[in-house]
Amino acid sequence: MSPPAKRNRLMAFLSMRTHLLASLARCGAKGVRALVLASLVLASAAASGLPAHAQQAAPVPPMPIPSPVDGEPSLDDPAGSAAAYDNATAAQPSLEMLLNENMPALMSPEVLPYAPSGTADTGKPGDPDNTTLYMMARLTPDGPLIDSGLVWRVYSDTINEQGELDLIATSEGGDAEFRLDPGTYLVHTAYGHAGVTTKLSVQQGQTSRTVVFNAGGIKLNSAVSKTIPLNSAKVRFDIYGTEFNARGERKLIARNVRPGTIVPLNAGTYHITSRYGRVNATVRADIRVEPGKLTEATIYHNASEITLKLVNSFGGEAIANTAWSILTPSGDSVVEGDGAFPTYVLVAGKYTVVARNQGRLFSRNFEVTPGHNTEVEVRTEDGNAAGLATE
Repeated sequence: MSPPAKRNRLMAFLSMRTHLLASLARCGAKGVRALVLASLVLASAAASGLPAHAQQAAPVPPMPIPSPVDGEPSLDDPAGSAAAYDNATAAQPSLEMLLNENMPALMSPEVLPYAPSGTADTGKPGDPDNTTLYMMARLTPDGPLIDSGLVWRVYSDTINEQGELDLIATSEGGDAEFRLDPGTYLVHTAYGHAGVTTKLSVQQGQTSRTVVFNAGGIKLNSAVSKTIPLNSAKVRFDIYGTEFNARGERKLIARNVRPGTIVPLNAGTYHITSRYGRVNATVRADIRVEPGKLTEATIYHNASEITLKLVNSFGGEAIANTAWSILTPSGDSVVEGDGAFPTYVLVAGKYTVVARNQGRLFSRNFEVTPGHNTEVEVRTEDGNAAGLATE
């Protein structure tokens, strides 16, 4: 190993040790007890079965939260959905977030090499003769420091020839240390889907700044009733802002959020869409997130799962190579598919199903009852049969 590399590793180790000792000193026995108490409060709130719509529970624990995924994972493949969601990284800040009110907000995707960022283990600023920027973050002014799940991005404050703001450095984890030239910078800090932009001036020596999010968290679940849960593998939530743009659309903040996931958000009111399956079981609600608090909400669906079978007689073997159409009583198409045992989630109500097999059509009417998952058998004998309950 070259002498410069050895020296850099030694400096990083000393900085890490300083940060660890300082963190322990800040926490102390009272801090440890407070963290344990907060964990117990969160566990109690989760076990108490909180009612729907914006019930406040406990402070949001500092923890990494996945960001929305670009593609929509399959609701029929819970393992794939979890992997796609957990592997997502924090999205680039929007222009509005980055520009901090009326400043222009354009950014370059390239990170310049002259300003390497630190990591969560970098620690407090080191040599006072160096020009360093040390950043920390809290959810509220009197809350604890966030030690993981943060994404830091440092931008120049002037637009380059391409009409963008240069991305100078990035860091992920907890607090971060950046070695920068003296000057003015925009620092965007993201925690889950909460974000804040800070404009600051870096002078020769050490510059420290604590970012305070005006943020809380939201935890969503769905059910048919207080006593009938849903198949969580088939439930996803989308989180939108409440304002509409010029095209009459809401801003999408998080997509395909799984039930029980804690999502940090800036304080405010959000429009939540709960999707059960992929057909017509969609429920919407407006929920408010308070700063420094965890909001739990359960959204109730008036729907059930139905499985279709074409049989020769009651309880017979399902006939393969069957195409299906589900219609409303007025004849409007609800969903189409094929297979021997297709399963769909439908809103409660009356429907007509049409089965097509070997050039012949068979149909029957059926009704969906909330929370009552059902097999709907269509008989080739007379094209009509009653639903058989599976649960």
